[in-house]
Amino acid sequence: MKISYTTSNGRITAEFDADSHRDLFNEINKFQEVFEEDTCGKCKGQDIKYIVRTVDDNQYYELKCNGCGSKLAFGVNKKGGGLFPKRKDNEGKWLPDNGWTKWNPKTEQNA
Repeated sequence: MKISYTTSNGRITAEFDADSHRDLFNEINKFQEVFEEDTCGKCKGQDIKYIVRTVDDNQYYELKCNGCGSKLAFGVNKKGGGLFPKRKDNEGKWLPDNGWTKWNPKTEQNA
């Protein structure tokens, strides 16, 4: 079966082809987790763009709010290479603002 899916804000449309409803559900889930984010967790602005940075041959994926400069970082799954939003810190605790952080040059840390 084949389906065309458009994000809730209408910015992106994708087509999925799957053998079962479960497979289709999984494909839409993976897509939504990355591409349905349309509001900054810090300022609630909607002027968001996709960023891919390359540092020392490593690629970093993030959403950036053009309004306040906050970012939502994405990790890469070890198996399959899919992306997921980083909403927890290294100890597994939930980050504030749904994972959106903003660099503070005074403390040299994300806030």
